[in-house]
Amino acid sequence: YSADEYNDVLKRLGADSNAFTTDDYTNYYIIGPSAELATMMDIEADRFKNLQYSEEVFRTEALAVLGEYNKNASSPFLPMYEKMRDLAFQKHTYKHTTMGFLEDIKAMPGYYEYSLRFFDRFYRPENVVLLIVGDVQPEKTFQLAKKHYGDWEKGYQPADIPDEPPQKAKQTADIDWATPIRPYLMMGWHIPAFDPSDEDTAALQLLGQLLFADSAPLYQELVVDRQWVDFISGEPDERRDPYLFTVYTRVKSEELVPKVQKTLAEHIERLKKKPVEAERLQRIKDHLRYDFALGLDSPGSVGFIVARFLSLTGDPGAINHLYAQFPKVEPADIQRLARRIFQDSRHTVVSLSHKPAPQVPEVTTEGGE
Repeated sequence: YSADEYNDVLKRLGADSNAFTTDDYTNYYIIGPSAELATMMDIEADRFKNLQYSEEVFRTEALAVLGEYNKNASSPFLPMYEKMRDLAFQKHTYKHTTMGFLEDIKAMPGYYEYSLRFFDRFYRPENVVLLIVGDVQPEKTFQLAKKHYGDWEKGYQPADIPDEPPQKAKQTADIDWATPIRPYLMMGWHIPAFDPSDEDTAALQLLGQLLFADSAPLYQELVVDRQWVDFISGEPDERRDPYLFTVYTRVKSEELVPKVQKTLAEHIERLKKKPVEAERLQRIKDHLRYDFALGLDSPGSVGFIVARFLSLTGDPGAINHLYAQFPKVEPADIQRLARRIFQDSRHTVVSLSHKPAPQVPEVTTEGGE
């Protein structure tokens, strides 16, 4: 199928087709009628086994990525996120964002030959999961997969990802924004890799809710009562390899920044020193469980959720393994984990604000020629 033929088929089916990339995986998806599953498998198998594109098309797409980067860079979040990852990681590829370093993005239009090798290396059956969700018959579906993908030649060459050494000291940076803006704070603490069989993975999610849910005392103090910040959010970011518990907030004024940091530190210290109430912890466990279940409301949402767990573990059963850990988490586990994670040696802080240029006093003279 040519590109035009591929798109014509999608239009005829009324199907939605798109893709996105994260730090750990790329997801290509089609959402369409179950009666046309064989057609969708046919065009996708052809695309993955026989993709061809010209250098001109590649250059156009590479420049589109640069345009997307420039658009994202107009928001404070991208430069802050880039700086935090650059400081928090020294060897692992998490040092750069999903889009990559700007200098590499700018150079990419000249890497057509490299892109062909990249596709040949990574787009192989050993490195792909074909996930089908919806009104399908399993045995018939397996036969379709064998028919359309069975002759796909192996050849995947995994990347050599270096282990990240432990961070030894707190890292800080401040970004000067060119135009007037309310100050932002972004913070990260190193956490272990996602492991659905480890109750600490579940405990980290609970810890995020205890600190940053809308009903949490920290949120109520900073957002509702004192109104020092426009918002504050924090959660453990799940990755295949050790990553970060990330917090970000926008503060109402520059002079409030140290007060916000002090308040956050105080609430973290409370979790370290005093076990959380068992009843409150149970309410959060119930909320996370039912909120997850309510999100499974369409084939598309189920597909995206299962794909995320597959990318993290390779096992769709990881969902059940993870949710089996939540009942095991006790208040003492939250206290232990808070002491372990929220340490200066694991901590990276990036701030962003506008620094007005100093005013030069006018020079006046008396008299003259």
